[in-house]
Amino acid sequence: MAAKDYDHLFKLLIIGDSGVGKSSLLLRFADNTFSGSYITTIGVDFKIRTLVINGERVKLQIWDTAGQERFRTITSTYYRNTHGVIIVYDVTSPESFVNVKRWLHEIGQNCDNVCKILVGNKNDDPTRKQVETADAKCFSEQMGVRLFETSAKENLNVEEMFNAITFMVLKAKKDNLARLHQQNEVVKINKPKKKPPVKKCC
Repeated sequence: MAAKDYDHLFKLLIIGDSGVGKSSLLLRFADNTFSGSYITTIGVDFKIRTLVINGERVKLQIWDTAGQERFRTITSTYYRNTHGVIIVYDVTSPESFVNVKRWLHEIGQNCDNVCKILVGNKNDDPTRKQVETADAKCFSEQMGVRLFETSAKENLNVEEMFNAITFMVLKAKKDNLARLHQQNEVVKINKPKKKPPVKKCC
């Protein structure tokens, strides 16, 4: 058998309304490309990229879901075995920002414990920006989710955002393993010692 080319394999999910730039963020991160022509994702697409975090090779399987309501039943199945979720809104679309609450609710219904970050995309033209950074930051703090403002077009903060969610997922995995190890140690300590068998007299 060939040796694994990674130390960790994580599944990330990109969700958000249709047209916020989910596919553009994925293409920029995975292939370092950007296309101005807008093509709606039908169902789901995914790409793979490997990062090195603190000397460990982390292979990411990043799923790009369609934001349209009619595909919602398809995307709900893709929450399975997900380690991290990237919720994207468009800084030029207040409606897409309002809908973040609904997406967070959906994550809560489909995932027990998952790392999440909030991403305001298309942050490359101050004249078109309608969701203020201060408002988004206030909301993200209330929700306990880290905020990034990105531009797939200008390649702004895209790498940093994906690095951050990967680091969060890796830390969560290690914390979990440490917790399990600790629990096992406690179980060993608390196990009652077996009494030696009583010798019967002949």
